[in-house]
Amino acid sequence: MPAAKTVVEAAGREVPVSNPDKVFFPRTGHTKIDLVRYYLAVADGAVRGVDRRPMALKRFVNGAEGEPFFQKRAPDSRPDWIETVELRFPSGRTASEVVVQDAAQLVWVINLGCIDLNPHPVRAADLDHPDELRVDLDPVPGVEWPQIMDVAMVAKAVLEDSGLTAWPKTSGSRGFHIYTRIEPRWPFTDVRRAAVALAREVERRAPDIATSKWWKEERHGVFVDYNQNAKDRTIASAYSIRPLPDARVSTPLSWDEVPGCDPAAFTIGTVPARYGEIGDPWAEMDAAVGSLEGLLGLAGRDEASGLPDAPWPPHFARQAGEEPRVQPSKRRTGDGGRAAAEGAARGAAARSSAGKGDESEAAGGEEGGDAGAEAAAAPGQASGSGSGPAGRRQSRMPLIEVARAATKAEAMAGLERWKRRHADIWPHLAPADVLVDSMRGRSYSWTRIRLNLQHVPEGERPSQEPLEVDYDPWGPGGR
Repeated sequence: MPAAKTVVEAAGREVPVSNPDKVFFPRTGHTKIDLVRYYLAVADGAVRGVDRRPMALKRFVNGAEGEPFFQKRAPDSRPDWIETVELRFPSGRTASEVVVQDAAQLVWVINLGCIDLNPHPVRAADLDHPDELRVDLDPVPGVEWPQIMDVAMVAKAVLEDSGLTAWPKTSGSRGFHIYTRIEPRWPFTDVRRAAVALAREVERRAPDIATSKWWKEERHGVFVDYNQNAKDRTIASAYSIRPLPDARVSTPLSWDEVPGCDPAAFTIGTVPARYGEIGDPWAEMDAAVGSLEGLLGLAGRDEASGLPDAPWPPHFARQAGEEPRVQPSKRRTGDGGRAAAEGAARGAAARSSAGKGDESEAAGGEEGGDAGAEAAAAPGQASGSGSGPAGRRQSRMPLIEVARAATKAEAMAGLERWKRRHADIWPHLAPADVLVDSMRGRSYSWTRIRLNLQHVPEGERPSQEPLEVDYDPWGPGGR
């Protein structure tokens, strides 16, 4: 009979682990106790990645193939040696989040069903001034790994030209991460402003392979996701196991390893031995603190040339100088475009104030993209729909919506049904024409799939049809 509980020793404490034999990765057979042993094997590096940082708990109570839920608030039932700090979110709400400083606290978090760790870029002692800038490289569908590495090398050059030290790691998913330690003397708005400048400079230096465009329909190559530096966004930390079938790990690298690295080589089964052999390539990160002045100088140059602020995540109020926060395909010209953008911002803010986004404001990651950015669209109105009543946004790009589903698997199944019914249309679509968005719900994410028919001959484009899956995340059954 499987053990109901075991106890492990960590940082001088005995930490209980419930259901240690519960399988978390069905395809590899790894159990909860395997996750605990992994994190203990790389504990110094894993703790360094989250040390004294508040973190949202992303709990996979049904294992890696189940749907996670996001829990900002630390559980009421917790040992007295689990530390917390109170954060305030854009909605005005507050939550006490867990802060990890040692291996015992790390094991306690893993026992809750957390597979990866998602800390904020601030320390508990100063929640208003980040001490790291995070570069998240997010490839559009169809982009091969070598191109992502090429963009990573450009980003490294931009950071170094700006007087900063770049620290690379695999994301453990499709993308790539680069961190840099900064002096904690700039607020989130300035750190994000610096990240926007970095993204635009990377695009200038490598326009064929990199983009700073927020809207998925405008992207090509590798998106440099500057909004991961907005307040309350989080990214899987160093040495985090990711919820993929092969239990990949977000692994710190040296720059010599980057050009030829294979992300599939870094898993729960291989990283402990690597760590034991070479140690942590990021061990000296905290000693390499730099200034944002160089990147902020780039930002000032861009602003002086007339570039507006880039779009913010949807749950933020519209910012001064921000370009219209509405998809280009739905953007109207003149004053109407501004009104539509302001309406989108008001719609997102209204959802947040109603409490619908409260538990998921910190749910970042590579799949964030423009998720949730159509807050002003009428319920049930499909992306890419035709003309509507006066004042309704109209599409300029031929977008149609295929599915809104509680899970990605349900959404992809809906897409497969659409493909079978439109077998003559599917060959016209490029990988980047399939827009799969991870959207924010109350506590769980949900998935939307849209298709850009720009490569389909105009006379052959199918019209908007009833959705293959029509899930309402804000309705009575929403999560």
